Amino acid sequence: MGILSIREWLNPSRVAQAHCDIPCGVYDPAQARIEAESCLKIIDKYNDSKDEVFRARCIAVKEKQGELAKHHIDVLWSDYYKPEKHDAKFPRIKDVFKEAVTTASKVKQGMNRADAEKLLQLIDQIEDFWKQNNGPTETRVQRTAAAKA
Repeated sequence: MGILSIREWLNPSRVAQAHCDIPCGVYDPAQARIEAESCLKIIDKYNDSKDEVFRARCIAVKEKQGELAKHHIDVLWSDYYKPEKHDAKFPRIKDVFKEAVTTASKVKQGMNRADAEKLLQLIDQIEDFWKQNNGPTETRVQRTAAAKA
C-alpha cells in the first residue's frame, strides 16, 4: 500500500468500526463498570442535593457516563462475544448483554438508583463470563514484573 494523499487521508473510502477503530482486541468489562459506578454515585449526589444547578449538572454528566457504559458493553457484545465460541458454555450470556444495554439506556434516561444497581450486577455477570473465557489473559496486555512491584 502506498502513501495516502491528504485527500485520501481526510476522506477515506473505507472506515473500520470498533471501540478503537482498529480493532485492537483489547476488551475489559472494567471500563463499563467504572462508568456505571459513576452513574450510581452521581444519582446519590443528585438525590442528596437541593441545588438545582448542581442537579442539572448531575443529569448531564450521568447521561454521558451512562452512554459510555452502554458503549463499552456494546463493544464487548459485538466484538468480543462470539456465538460459535461462547453460546454452548454460556447459553444465557447474549441475554445478559442485551439486558445490560437496555438497562444502561434506562440509567441514562432517569435517576433511578435501582436501575444503576441492576446495571452493575449485569456488568458483574459479564465480567464473570469474560474471566471464565480467559479474557484477562487473551484480551489484555500483561504487566511486566517491574509494573507489578
